[in-house]
Parts: sequence; C-alpha cells; structure tokens
Amino acid sequence: MGIKVLLWLVLLAGVVCIESKFVVYNTSQGIVPGKLNVHLVPHTHDDVGWLKTVDQYYVGSNNSIQVACVQNVLDSLVPALLADPNRKFIYVEQAFFQRWWRNQGEIIQHVVKQLLSSGQLEFINGGMCMHDEAATHYIDMIDQTTLGHRFIKEEFGIVPRIGWQIDPFGHSAVQAYLLGAELGFDSLFFGRIDYQDRAKRKNEKSLEFVWQGSKSLGSSAQIFAGAFPENYEPPPGGFYYELNDDSPIVQDDINLFDYNVQERVDAFVAAAVSQANITRTNHIMWTMGTDFKYQYAHTWFRQMDKLIHYVNKDGRVNALYSTPSIYTDAKHATDESWPTKTDDFFPYADSANAYWTGYFTSRPALKRYVRIMSGYYLAARQLEFFNGRSSSGPNTDSLADALAIAQHHDGVTGTEKQHVANDYAKRLSIGYTEAEELVASSLSCLAQSTSNIGCRNPTLKLQQCPLLNISYCPGSEVDLSQGKKLVVVVYNSLGWKRNDVIQIPVINENVTVYDFEGREIESQLLPPASAYMDLRNYYVRAYLGQSPTETPKYLLAFSVSVPPLGFSTYTISSAKKPGAGSTRSSVHRFQNSKKYTVEVGQGNLKLTFSTDQGKMINYVNSRNLVEESVEQSYSYYSGYNGSGKTQNSGAYVFRPNGTFPIKPEQVALTVLRGPVVEEVHQQINPWIYQTTRLHNGKEHAEVEFIVGPIPIDDGIGKEVATQITTSMVTNKTFYSDSNGRDYIKRIRDYRTDWDLEVNQPVAGNYYPINLGIYMQDNEKEFSILVDRSLGGSSIVDGQIELMLHRRLLLDDSKGVAEALNETVCVLNKCTGLTIQGKFYFRFDPLGEGAKWRRTFGQEIYSPLLLAFAEQDGDNAMSSHVASFSGIDSSYSLPDNVALITLQELDDGKVLLRLAHLYEIGEDKNLSVMTSVELKKLFPGKKISKVTETNLSANQERTEMEKKRLVWKVEGSSREENKVVRGGPLDPAKLVVELAPMEIRTFVIDFNPESLRYVFDA
Repeated sequence: MGIKVLLWLVLLAGVVCIESKFVVYNTSQGIVPGKLNVHLVPHTHDDVGWLKTVDQYYVGSNNSIQVACVQNVLDSLVPALLADPNRKFIYVEQAFFQRWWRNQGEIIQHVVKQLLSSGQLEFINGGMCMHDEAATHYIDMIDQTTLGHRFIKEEFGIVPRIGWQIDPFGHSAVQAYLLGAELGFDSLFFGRIDYQDRAKRKNEKSLEFVWQGSKSLGSSAQIFAGAFPENYEPPPGGFYYELNDDSPIVQDDINLFDYNVQERVDAFVAAAVSQANITRTNHIMWTMGTDFKYQYAHTWFRQMDKLIHYVNKDGRVNALYSTPSIYTDAKHATDESWPTKTDDFFPYADSANAYWTGYFTSRPALKRYVRIMSGYYLAARQLEFFNGRSSSGPNTDSLADALAIAQHHDGVTGTEKQHVANDYAKRLSIGYTEAEELVASSLSCLAQSTSNIGCRNPTLKLQQCPLLNISYCPGSEVDLSQGKKLVVVVYNSLGWKRNDVIQIPVINENVTVYDFEGREIESQLLPPASAYMDLRNYYVRAYLGQSPTETPKYLLAFSVSVPPLGFSTYTISSAKKPGAGSTRSSVHRFQNSKKYTVEVGQGNLKLTFSTDQGKMINYVNSRNLVEESVEQSYSYYSGYNGSGKTQNSGAYVFRPNGTFPIKPEQVALTVLRGPVVEEVHQQINPWIYQTTRLHNGKEHAEVEFIVGPIPIDDGIGKEVATQITTSMVTNKTFYSDSNGRDYIKRIRDYRTDWDLEVNQPVAGNYYPINLGIYMQDNEKEFSILVDRSLGGSSIVDGQIELMLHRRLLLDDSKGVAEALNETVCVLNKCTGLTIQGKFYFRFDPLGEGAKWRRTFGQEIYSPLLLAFAEQDGDNAMSSHVASFSGIDSSYSLPDNVALITLQELDDGKVLLRLAHLYEIGEDKNLSVMTSVELKKLFPGKKISKVTETNLSANQERTEMEKKRLVWKVEGSSREENKVVRGGPLDPAKLVVELAPMEIRTFVIDFNPESLRYVFDA
C-alpha cells in the first residue's frame, strides 16, 4: 500500500512540475462583419431505413451490416449540448426523434425543451423522414411532412423554417415551391446536383440562388436555395471526428507528442478560403457530420470547440457554431441579389457514366404498393371523418406512419436492401389492416340507416380485396346459385361524380347486376386468361401461404356511377333463367398465317391491330377527328456489368450496355368483345403478357401488362421498357410531371442551366414520372398516364418510352451493396419477381389534352374503393342506404379542383386541403380562378371557425407570410407578371378561391351540436 501511495505522489509531482493547465475554449464568437464567417453546422443524417430497417437503425441492432444506432446519437447529444451553451445541433428525421422522445423521462424531456427554446437544438425540415423527390407523389410528401410538423408544434410549440434535403438523388420543382415556400420555409439546402452543373455553378458562384419552381405561382412561391460545394459532409482537409474516423484531431497539449494546432488551423483556413472563392458574400456553411454520426457526440464537439477557439485566435477567418437558420439570416442580411433558377435538378449524375435514373423504376411492386396505400389512406380519412374518429377503435394512424416512412429517399426509391424493402411492405400491410377495419365499419354504418341513432352493430359485414389486382377476391367469389346475393359497395373519394367500369372475379355463370335503384344494368362476363390465373395462383400462395380454394369462371365487368365523396351500392344475383343477365364476351382468335386488320372499340375511340404483325397500328377518335398511326413494342437494356471500378447498372444507376428489341414469339391475338369492354390479349413472349382494353364510353386506351420473371440464365441483368411510336414530329421535346403536380418541358440531350456533355444518351435523358408524360406537335398531343412512379423518356422523336421492370445481377457501388434481383419464394423455390401494372394513353387536338391528364390522373390516384357483403333474401338492401354523398346532394367540386385532404384531427378539428389542378395556360377553360363553397362541402354541419394555415397546418397563413424572408434576385427590375392568388376567406360566405396550381389548407371548427354521432362499430 505504501509503495502505491509513493508512486501516486511521484506521478502527482511530475504533473505539477510540467505545470499543465486546463484550457477553457472560447466558443462564444458570433458573426463578425468584414470577415469570412465559417458557420459550423453540427448534424447527423439518419436514413429512415436503408441497409438496416428503421427500428434496427434506432436501437443499433444488426450491426454486422452497418454500425449505427440513432438512440446513441440522441442520448449523447443532450449532455454534449449541456456542457457548453454555445454548442448547437440540428436534427431532421422525426420518425427517429419520436421513438426516442417517447422513451424519455420527465427530466430529460424538460432539458430537451430548454435546449430547443434556447436554439442550441433545432429541428430542420421536420418531416417524419427526408422524403425522396423523384418517386414520391406530392400528396404523400405533404402528408409525411404534416405528420412531423404537427407533432413538433403540438409538443414543443415550434415551427421549422428551413428545408434540408441533403441526400435525395436529384431535386424537384415541387419540393422547392410546395414543400419549401408553401410550408413557410426561408431556405432549402441540398447536396446532390449533376456534376457538370456543380462545376459550372462553382465557377459562376451560383451554388446559392433563388429558386422559382412554379410557373404559375412565380415569385410568390420562390425560396432561397443552396447546393453544397461537394456533399453534405465536412469539407476536404480532414474534419471528421467520429471515434473511428482517421482525420487528425486538434492535439493542443504542448507536453504531448504530435502537437498540431497551427497545422490544423492552417488546414481550416485553407478549406474555408477555397469554399469562399466559389461562394457569394462573406458567409459559408460547413456541414459538420454525415450518415449516423455523433454516436458519441462529445468526440465531435471537443474538436469543434478547439477549432473555433484557435481559428479565432489566429484571426484570419471567423469560426462559429451555427445552424442553417442562422446562416440563412446572415445571407439575407447581406442584401445580396441572387441568380434565379427555374424547373428542377433531374436527372442527377455524379460522373460521366453514373446517371441515377434507374431508381425511378427500381422495385416497381413496392412503388405500386405505396401508391395504392396512398390513395386508400386518402379515402380512409374521409370515411373516418364521416363516421367520427374513435379514440379507442381502429383508425388511420398506423397507415399514416407506415406511408410516411416509406417516402424516405431509400424507401419508395427501391434503393434499400431487400430485407428493408420487406420491412416497408410489412408496415404498410399492418397499417392497411387497421385502416381496412375502419373503412369497413364506416361504410357499414353509413349504409346502415339514414337516422342518427348511432351505429353500434352494423348488420352489413363488408369485406375488401387487397389482392384484387391479381384477380383474387374471396368477397366476390361467392356462390349465388342458392338465392344469395352479393352486395358491392363502391366508394368514390373524388369531389365529383364518377362513372367508371369495375371488374371482379365471380364463380357463377349466369348473374345479373342491379344498380342502387334496383334497375338491372348492362354487365359482361369475360373468361380469365391463363396468364392472369397463373399469376393469381402463384402469388396468392406466396402472400397467404395457401392456394385459392376457388377458381373464378369469369371476370364480371359493369359500369358504376358514384356520387362525390360517397358510395353507390350494386347487387349481384343469379339470373332468373339461363342466358339472361350478363352478356358473355365473344372470343375471337387470330393467328399470323393470314394478314388481317382487327378493329376494336364500340364508341368514339377505335384501335386497329395487324394480325400478321401482332401489334397495334392505328388510333382514331371519331369525336375529335384525331387519327394517328401508333405502334407499341417492348425491348430490354442489358445492364452494364463491367469489372473493377467500372460503373455498373444497379438499384440507383441506369447504365445500359446495349438495347435489344423483344420480338413477339407468338403474334396470335385474342379479342374479347362485349357491351361494356373490349380487350385484345397478346402473349408477347414467355414472360410478357399484355391486354389492351377499351371501355365503352371512354376515350382512352388502357394497357395492362404482366412482366416477369425476367430471365437471367444468360448471366445478364435486364431492364425492360415499352415504347409507343407515332408519326408525330416532336423536335426532341416532351413533358414530364413533377411529383404528380406541374409538368416540366424536357428537351433531349439538353439542359437549361449548362451546355450538356452527352455521355449516356439513354440514361441521361430519363426522367421520373409519377402522373404522366406527353409530347406534342403542331396538331395534336399524345399523353401517357401511369399507375406508379417509374422512369421514362422520349429517346426517339415521336416516341415515348417507359421502363417497367428491372432485374440486375451486380451492385452499382453507390452504397446498398446488393444487386437489384427481387425474387418470390414458394415452397423453398424462388423465382424472379413478376409485376403487373397499367398505363393509359390518349391523343387529343393540340391544347386539349390537359383535361384528360388532370381529371383521369386523379381517378388513377384515387381508384374506386370496393367492399363486398354476402346477403340472403330478395330484400338484401331494403334496410340499407343504397347511395350516399358526404357533400350537398346538389353540389360537386369544380372540374379543376381536387380535395386532397379531409381528416379529423385528434382535437376534433378538421384538416381540409383543396388543390387547383391546372397550371396557368394549361387549359383555356380550366386554368382560371375557381371557387369552393364550404357550406355545401359540409351540409348539416355548422362551421364555427375556419383558419387558413400554411401547407403543413402548423401556423396560420397570415403569420407565415408576415415573417417570410423576401430575397432580391438579379434582374428583378424587369417587370414580372403579377401572380394572382385566391383572396381571403369571408367568414360569412365561406367560399374558397383557388388560383391555378394553388393549394389552400384550412383547419375547421364545427359547433359541437352539429357534429355527427361517434358510432361504435
């Protein structure tokens, strides 16, 4: 013991002799006028799923894939910030923060609120995730952002003011004006722009600019935006400070080896000056962090404390802890005039052969699932409102959360590992199951009775069919031969009356369909093709673990008419005598031995097919006198599969290695004719099947495709595309949508902002499509609408191309470290994924195509919701409401307005969003100011208060506009067309005005006595 004490005294004496002292680092420096100010922004970028699932990232499990634990980040952040009141940190992903917040005790929650109040901790962006900007629909982007913003406002009373889209692979115009300016954001920062664009902007000092993303809203929805000089990481020069990073730390103890203060200060100043040389004003931002950093936050803050202290002692530049908000305010205070930017930042490439355009299509089944669930969520929230939100029963919250997480830029993009894609799908399925129960009970209650006596035990037990896309629907496959009736409730979530055709599998041959007034209506029985039955049997077994017990004999098609925000009820029963009831389709088979032309279509639209070529050859509309030669074909691109550092095609990157046409191996055509629908079936090759469908009374063609399993026996990955070729002269020009909202002009091999060096003539001309793509010449327009996000282009004049499916065998070295090779396994046997989907096309006279694109585009996004019930007796519906509309029976929304949100909030208030569907100049009749009467939208309810808010409903619109920063732009002296918006809401008239492309958001209070009963289903 004595020896140990003596040793301790000797060591202590040694320490005293050296006279080391504790250094207090001065981190209090603010902005210094006249100096170069380096804003250090500590941050972590936490993917809400990518290599690991969202929960694995949060708890830190599955670390054999990636060492990352968000819980550690947030746990260590609190004491690190408390250690110095000058330290700052920004946090983005609310999906993670909410998980962490729920597990904190009262003391930590109080401390975090203080840190937020003082500005040391700041929420940036504020959505549940950092959503993608290519494969996302604008309604989903709004919903996921609102979910995060309202939590932050309700829990902390805070309104985020900065956009932070630092990792998505290209950036959309809708993100800038809608998910930026219309949220009330003062700026938007991001990391990824094309390498050629970045080089030019560096030279011109235009990495920061004012972005006017909307032609219609112009400067009223512009936002200050900045692209980082390289990426969202610290600058070159060695400034990474995670425990396992190899950057040199600031070693400032003179008594230890490797003292390097001056060396690190010099490196800091050099990096700062280098960035200043490509940046306007005397303010630059350093993003101090990257993916899943600050696992032990003190390691970063210790080094930044030292850098700030010694750099400011050096005096050449000024370093300070900062946030994007502080940086934005500093930029604004300089009174600089900024260059402007219009349109978007697609496509994105980070090198000559690395165009990130493959992910526009990657995982097409997941993309379709997300889109289906999105439309279902919109409808479910309406029904939740009509029936009354229950605090204890089923609700839409789980589906809302699953959809929000799926919008992540490694979610719906298809750029995650397979087990993570499975996790997204699982969450959607769980959310759907709860929402399905709510929808069924709400529809049952609404159909129960017209009296307001409550609805505790609805007698109508409704069943829905989530696998109807593969012709599997137990709810409709019931035996009606013993006098039973099948009740079909058809719900329309659109704000206008809808006439459409539905098609369901049935097992009886002789059936009759009656509408909601009891009248027999025209219906048609179509024999199911073997391709559909094979798809049904295989995937039902894969999804449910068992084969279907029945095989439908027919697909029953009939027309329905459904009121706005309401339902109509149809009844199907056995025909009273053989041969009565539904019309059986006539079936005609044409071989290629003789040259015939076959015309299909009973209404204005007719298509002509060539039997010897096995393809469509002509389109004619007798109403508008549009005729065009048209031919559809399929091809595949072989995925580039080089070795070493060669860029391969993968989940992110589309790099073709040759184009190979797919010639039909069997050119036989099978034509089904009948009074409701006519179809042309084609087996293109053993793994592509197609049906071209014309509905009576409609003036567009529907193409349904089955693609897969894509063969890889030859060791080559393939990317399957379809082309529709016309004789139109389009001069390299076409138009694609931005997140399902605005259309943007595209010119092949051309960029608006720089002189493009063409390295990839196909991949470099692909763009994301969420709603549609069209082209035009001097006489006509040709439009295609899609049922999910995918990639497309016009690679050849007069032709539109869509990429439908991808199966690749190599990784593209962009981080996911896994080939995009999706498989489905049944009984331990795995095959490549088969996808089924639809696209729709139409020709119109020049200037007249927008109405179909906008109106039918809404119908694709919000398909009719079907529910089924089996009933006994002749008076199956006698005690039920046969038709219902949630709005005034004499009213419907104008043709140019969509209701995109109708949702009862937890506090009983109602969130309402109305969207004008047209851009300025898009349609001569519909691109005008329009209006919506709220009193007719909510009949029988007394509106006590209407508050207009920003897009995410976390602040009043008037307050947002008062505090929003106004930016000077270069050349602003030129006269700009005055932007017109809808006027203030008159509290007495309650009429909402909407200008072209305007979305207005309201929170509505009702008088309690006017609210509906809350039914306990």
